[in-house]
Amino acid sequence: MSQVKVSAFSVSLDGFGAGPRQDLENPLGVRGQEMFHWFFETEVFKKMQGQSGGSKGVDNTMALQSFDNVGAWILGRNMFGPIRGPWKDEAWKGWWGEEPPYHVPVFVLTHHARAPIPMKGGTTFHFVTDGIDSALKKAKEAAKGKDVRIGGGASTIRQYLSAGRIDELHLAFSPVLMGEGELLFSGINWHQLGFAPVKTIAGENATHILIKKKSP
Repeated sequence: MSQVKVSAFSVSLDGFGAGPRQDLENPLGVRGQEMFHWFFETEVFKKMQGQSGGSKGVDNTMALQSFDNVGAWILGRNMFGPIRGPWKDEAWKGWWGEEPPYHVPVFVLTHHARAPIPMKGGTTFHFVTDGIDSALKKAKEAAKGKDVRIGGGASTIRQYLSAGRIDELHLAFSPVLMGEGELLFSGINWHQLGFAPVKTIAGENATHILIKKKSP
């Protein structure tokens, strides 16, 4: 059965899902890359970059599993790029070059319309201006029975959590204290929403927590 999930989303020990002041030089916000150290060291990430090597331990296994059965993604606009407001032109096509790592349709939440962008490797970016439910409906149709992965950022995840649309989350807690940035847990009553942790897995550079909705 198709699931709506968050997978391999990095979180600092003090609950931040991104660093502050995102810009072209800091795609994950200032110091944000420290939360993703566990992922950057894996064989999965190295292959995405066209490189060899990388760790093959628990962190790599968790990263690899995060791509299993994913038929479509949903991203907040900041996950697509640092540009704010109306699109100035069609030049920006994401952080990832000509072949993004998704290889399936990706739906980007935005207030500003833009034509779809087909990329190498099967990724097409679609821009959704009429809200999170519209994006989820489109993503489910495009996924054709596979899972929909909510890629972030933190604000987008909070919106889908608050709306009761997420079935499970895999959070990767990194041993980092950010002190500032975008909080993932702000305003979220996990118990009230019906979630409970079901598994904890110690990786080499992160602790992986699987959280699911409790059965009715």
